[in-house]
Amino acid sequence: MAVRWLCSLFGKPFDGGKRTMDHGSQQQQQQQQTQQMPGPFQGFAGPQGPYPGQHPTLARLDELQREVAALGQQVCSFSGLQSDREYKRLERELTRLLLEIDQVETEGRIELQQARKRAAGEVEGLLRYLEGNATHPSRLAIEELSREAQSLLLAGVVAPFRQGQAQDASESGEELVEAVQDVAMRLAQVKTGGSVPLRKARYRALTRVCAVQEVLEGRVRMHTLALPLSDETHEAVQRINQVMVQVSGARCQLVALLMGLSGRDSCAHLARILTELLVELDALDVSSNTAVRNYRKQVVEEINGLLKHIDLEGEGDDTFRYDLAQNDSIREIEGIRGRVSVLRAEVLRQGVAGQGAELQSLLTHLDQVDTGRNPCIREARRRAVLEIQAVITYLDLWEALGRRNPSPDEPPPHAAVWRVLASLSDLQAQVLGFDGKRADKSYMVLEELLTKQLLALDAVDPQGDQRTKTARKQAVKYAQNILSYLDMKTDEWEY
Repeated sequence: MAVRWLCSLFGKPFDGGKRTMDHGSQQQQQQQQTQQMPGPFQGFAGPQGPYPGQHPTLARLDELQREVAALGQQVCSFSGLQSDREYKRLERELTRLLLEIDQVETEGRIELQQARKRAAGEVEGLLRYLEGNATHPSRLAIEELSREAQSLLLAGVVAPFRQGQAQDASESGEELVEAVQDVAMRLAQVKTGGSVPLRKARYRALTRVCAVQEVLEGRVRMHTLALPLSDETHEAVQRINQVMVQVSGARCQLVALLMGLSGRDSCAHLARILTELLVELDALDVSSNTAVRNYRKQVVEEINGLLKHIDLEGEGDDTFRYDLAQNDSIREIEGIRGRVSVLRAEVLRQGVAGQGAELQSLLTHLDQVDTGRNPCIREARRRAVLEIQAVITYLDLWEALGRRNPSPDEPPPHAAVWRVLASLSDLQAQVLGFDGKRADKSYMVLEELLTKQLLALDAVDPQGDQRTKTARKQAVKYAQNILSYLDMKTDEWEY
């Protein structure tokens, strides 16, 4: 009764509490709809004018955004060129989505226009990212080096094989191996700036070039063996010799496949052929003759060596493969570099020479690091070695300057060389502690001062004194090494 009286007092009919209950229920439903609304435009969820739920414009943009997200993953993993079919497909799909987003009706409402603008900006960003990686100077450098390797292998391996001259191509085998190794080393020097597509492209090119290098080294090695055996040695020798000829041809086919010089064959087909040869060799009864058994073993090892290089199509898709920072050898090298950094700081701060023994032990440790024939890991180890050697040479010169006790009759040119060495010691301390970039003013100052010391050494006239000539030559080499070390510290190379 009291409730009815209050309701009548405020001029409202009594509804048994339904109005309050329904109002709370409606609020909860609206909150649930807002919380459960999927998509990137949740901020615009809820009733929009006459439309219940999400606005049709936002629903359409949400649908297009999902397509953009799916394509974005493909764009971020693409590591090819503009001429690739996959690039053209991705560009075509992104352009289509951009046009469809542009056609979405916003009814002149600012919030809808902003949502459409954000969606279009995402697509435009992906298009720029796709084009930027495909046309990046480092990506073009990778492609140029890959083509250089293709030209070398086409002329040295593939063309002679197709002309039936594969067996006579061993004379220039070592030169070809060295040329391919040089390409691999230059590939390892290509800077990627941390870009995943560029790192993947470099890794894929390196894996193929290094695989070809190993195949060629095996080819040269087989030509140096005293094989094949005479057919009269054992009844199975004739068949093993025939298999050996097929393996030689398969080696050339594998080189063509790895470098993209074979349009008809496939890695799967070659793998089947080599596997059949293994089965056939395994079926031969050579247990009675040790020489023939060893011969078959060598041929089997040669086939297995080719099979491990067959399937490289997926190389580079795994983060732990192209991201060498996850490599155990790289981690070991980085651990050594970390210790070198501590020792270098102690040397520069205290000027003591007690760290020489530990630095030498770190050099020995680096020599034992397994590079796995990977040029990038080799380069990382080489740089770590140079860092240690720079500290060691600084300590050696520092000690030599401390022990120096010139005689009264020391020739003036010889004393001039030692004065330059004292200046170089001070400059090397600054170089060891330098942690900037080539664009920094301090870098240019150091480079200029080191160049002046080289000019000062060039101006020294030994006057026929052999000891002065030797000292000046060593001082010039010392200054050049400091310049090279400064250049290495600032070249922004990464794994």
